[in-house]
Amino acid sequence: MHSEIKKVEFPNLSIITIPATQDNFMYLIVDKTSGEATVVDPVEPQRVLQVVNQEQVTLKSVLTTHHHWDHAGGNQKLVDLSVNENGNRLEVYGGDTRIEALTKPVAQGDIIQKPAVFTGDTLFIAGCGRFFEGTPPQMYDALITKLSSLPDDTLVFCGHEYTVSNLKFALSVEPDNQDVVNKLTWAENQRAGKKPTVPSTIAEEKRINPFMRVNLPSLQQRVGASDSINCMGTEEYCLTVPVRHFMSPVFLLNFILGGTI
Repeated sequence: MHSEIKKVEFPNLSIITIPATQDNFMYLIVDKTSGEATVVDPVEPQRVLQVVNQEQVTLKSVLTTHHHWDHAGGNQKLVDLSVNENGNRLEVYGGDTRIEALTKPVAQGDIIQKPAVFTGDTLFIAGCGRFFEGTPPQMYDALITKLSSLPDDTLVFCGHEYTVSNLKFALSVEPDNQDVVNKLTWAENQRAGKKPTVPSTIAEEKRINPFMRVNLPSLQQRVGASDSINCMGTEEYCLTVPVRHFMSPVFLLNFILGGTI
C-alpha cells in the first residue's frame, strides 16, 4: 500500500481513508449510530470489504465521483460480492451514466449529509486535474465559483496522493508563500512515514493551492496571464511539462457532503 489507512472521527461519523492502486484513495464513510457505511470510489473491492469487516459495519451504498476506471472500475465487482442473504444489492450513486453499475443518478446541487467534499480528480491538495475532459473556464467554475463557496471548514478528500509534487509546483509559482513552505515540509514528513496527506480543508486550499488563487494579481503576473481564467489555463499548462504526465483527467461533477456544487 502507498499509504497507511487513516480514520477521521466526527461525533456521529467516521471517514476512513483506504489507499488503492499506485496513488488512489477510497473512502469508507461510517454512520456511528446505525453502523451503516458508504464507500467512495471502490476501485479495489476486496480491500474495501476487508476494512468493512474489520470495522464491523454494514456496507449499504457506493458513491462514485466520476467514470474513470481507477474510481468506478470496482463498482460491479463490489456490488456482486456484497449481495446479502436476502438478495439486496448496493445502491450506486453517481452523476454520469458512464459510471459502472450506476443505480441512483445524482445531479448538481444534491446534498448528502456531512461537512466534507469528495473531489475525485477535480481538486487535489494544492492542485487540480488535467483538462482532458474540461476547459479552463469549466475548471474555474468548479474550483472558484463552486468549491471556494463551501464553508472554510469543509474537509477535502481527493482521489489521489499527489500532494508533495503539487506543493513543489505551488512553491515554484509562489516562492514566498509561507503556507506552502510549511505544508510541503509537513507533507514530506507524512509521506516519509507512508501516511496519507488527506484531508485538507477549503480554507487551507485557498492558502496553498495556486489553482484556487488565480484571482490574485501577483499570481497572474508571475505566470504572464491577463485574467483569472487565463491564469488557470497557463498554470495547468505548466503542470504538464516536467513531471505531471501521469495526472488523471478531470470530471467536473463530484459528491458534496454538506454543501452544494
